[in-house]
Amino acid sequence: MKNINLPPHKTIRSATGTLLMKPYNTLLYYKYTHLPEAEKFAEQHLKFCKTIGVKGRILVGNEGINGTCCGTPEQCKLYMDNLLNDERFGGIEFKIDETDTPSFSKIFVRYKPEIVHFGQTQVNVWEHTGNYLEPAEWEKMMHDEDVVVLDARNKLEWELGKFKNAVTLDIKTFREFPDKLNELNQYKNKKVLAYCTGGIRCEKATAFLRENGFENVFHLHGGIIRYG
Repeated sequence: MKNINLPPHKTIRSATGTLLMKPYNTLLYYKYTHLPEAEKFAEQHLKFCKTIGVKGRILVGNEGINGTCCGTPEQCKLYMDNLLNDERFGGIEFKIDETDTPSFSKIFVRYKPEIVHFGQTQVNVWEHTGNYLEPAEWEKMMHDEDVVVLDARNKLEWELGKFKNAVTLDIKTFREFPDKLNELNQYKNKKVLAYCTGGIRCEKATAFLRENGFENVFHLHGGIIRYG
């Protein structure tokens, strides 16, 4: 399938109105949504990505989509519009990073049962995930006395940096998170503010906590990337 002919590069605006000046954009995004024909969608999505010329790594699962891809601003706009116009991905948010060179040289779209592996534990992220906190709200609430800030990332990540006094877990991968429930039960009567890199893991982590008796659970909307 041939690439779509795109107009020469020109300055465009992101969805927030920000001027995008560099020759390439990198998109980071995810969306939990029911995809009963996820394998078929993955095949179709790969063809679409090749058609418009974006590169990257995209996971498609029965529970949604999780991806990072790159291209010119025009290519990325075509990509974002395609998902935004699909009701299954309504409200999907894209984090946009401007770059001087492409972040990827190839395109991979792969089917996985889960877009974030959570061991053998299944959670309802659509109904039970914690309440979103925008960065300003997070900054204010994290200093309350009855709050516990929980780092949902793995050890390799939080050793590089974390919020001050954050509770960390000795896990190598996110699928080990459910194994730490007994360790976390001591915080059941507190406000738990969870965070991760981009937000996708906190969707499952906070849903898991709420399904196990934690009532006041929040998480940083968009993760550290949005907070930064």
